[in-house]
Amino acid sequence: MEHPILFISIILEKLGLPVPHGPVGHTFIEQLCEPYMTYTWFVMAFLLFVAKLTLGNLEMIPGKGQNFWELVVGGMDSFFAENMGQEMADKMFPMIATFGLYIVVANLIGLIPGFMSPTASINTTLALTIIVWITHHIIGVRAHGWSYYKHFIGPVWWLIPLLLPIELISNFARMISLSIRLFGNIMAKETLLAILFMLAGAFFAPLPIMILGVLVSVVQAMVFVLLTVVYFSQAQEHAH
Repeated sequence: MEHPILFISIILEKLGLPVPHGPVGHTFIEQLCEPYMTYTWFVMAFLLFVAKLTLGNLEMIPGKGQNFWELVVGGMDSFFAENMGQEMADKMFPMIATFGLYIVVANLIGLIPGFMSPTASINTTLALTIIVWITHHIIGVRAHGWSYYKHFIGPVWWLIPLLLPIELISNFARMISLSIRLFGNIMAKETLLAILFMLAGAFFAPLPIMILGVLVSVVQAMVFVLLTVVYFSQAQEHAH
């Protein structure tokens, strides 16, 4: 969902770059300047800036910024270890933690008038989901070898014609549910806020929705991370 006026559009105009207004640009440069792309770079730059600002000088007696990151990183590491095992958590922590931090900031940035959430585009959420989906199959193959196929055929051979299509469909459905859930919730928040700002922005009508939007943004990031951890954990378990 694009706001009527996007803050990034002003920057693109000042730089002499195209400002696309459709869902897909006509040229390669326009596609690179799509709102979901430019705001993705903005979120990445913000995270790098905050990390550099708060973690530039690590100290034995941490300050507020270092305390915050130790709490966040330590909490995520403990959660991942409890659900995937410490070894798998150590391997996958950089990827899952990066996705979690990116999604929560990307969700929240759309609450600022003139900004949009990159996760309000199906292109962003589907890209994240495809990475998770492929990775969890790689984990399964590495953990079980070719025996990984047993996750899809059921416990007895005569149930294969019934269970194999069901398991394949349910596995592919993970891509749809994981991407559509995040995209749908954030797009709905963006759309509702845009309508309320245009109709009654001067009377603080959007304020309750903005408060709810903060909750939705955080919860949807947690759901994405939780399901990613569950998929990775299931992939390395033995077939039952």
